[in-house]
Amino acid sequence: MSNTPTEPVLLIDVDGPIATLTMNRPAKRNAMCDELLDDIDAFFAKPPEGVRVVIMVGTAGHYCSGLDLSEHVARDAEGTMRHSRNWHRVMDTIQFSGLPVVSAMFGAVIGGGLEMAASTHVRIAEPSTIFQLPEGRRGIYVGGGASVRIGRILGADRMCEMMLTGRKYDAQEGLAMGLTHYAVGEGEALPLARELAGKIARNAQLSNYMMIQAISRISDMSRSDGLFTESLAAAVSQTSADAEEGLKAFLEKRKPVFR
Repeated sequence: MSNTPTEPVLLIDVDGPIATLTMNRPAKRNAMCDELLDDIDAFFAKPPEGVRVVIMVGTAGHYCSGLDLSEHVARDAEGTMRHSRNWHRVMDTIQFSGLPVVSAMFGAVIGGGLEMAASTHVRIAEPSTIFQLPEGRRGIYVGGGASVRIGRILGADRMCEMMLTGRKYDAQEGLAMGLTHYAVGEGEALPLARELAGKIARNAQLSNYMMIQAISRISDMSRSDGLFTESLAAAVSQTSADAEEGLKAFLEKRKPVFR
């Protein structure tokens, strides 16, 4: 169950336009260490040529159990603050790299693991999935972006209760609250992730990019600013070569072939 000295903590498999990233720290329930965070950051900073969609998954029955607390206790206040800000940067890189990201989840999706899942765009949960923010029970506070990302999914009131009590939610409860978009049977998360990733990869890349970049930012804006930004995104996408191909394919009753 433990990593060998030469075994990477992040396994990367590229199959055509889809890259699958497997967090590979089975002895730690795939808890996040600096090496794993750096490897994820490096991938999204410079993804392989031709990759259009990313799937994130864990190994040995768990997605990610959050920050490796053995690292947390070794930091002073300034170090912890800088570490938190680095998490924010990496989570932003995942969310806004321009690549759609699908999370195939099972087992622990806890603390930083839930923060990371919330930075991805499509989330699928198997029955074994446990969503939890237990930081308050451990005398600490979230530092990887939960206050913003998860707070916006759940609402401040529900998130506060979740943290105060250490409450766990299962896949069906997570589906009802928006922590996951799909609740599937055992062993079905990764197959569905591949199916959805294939569908997303067939979209025009510019359309995917606009959806990723615009929608969450528009939610931060005033109504008038959001509507203006929508118009700009529409103008860029609808005057592209892919838009021309999409319309032509519709009129010719065929599937579009995007760049």
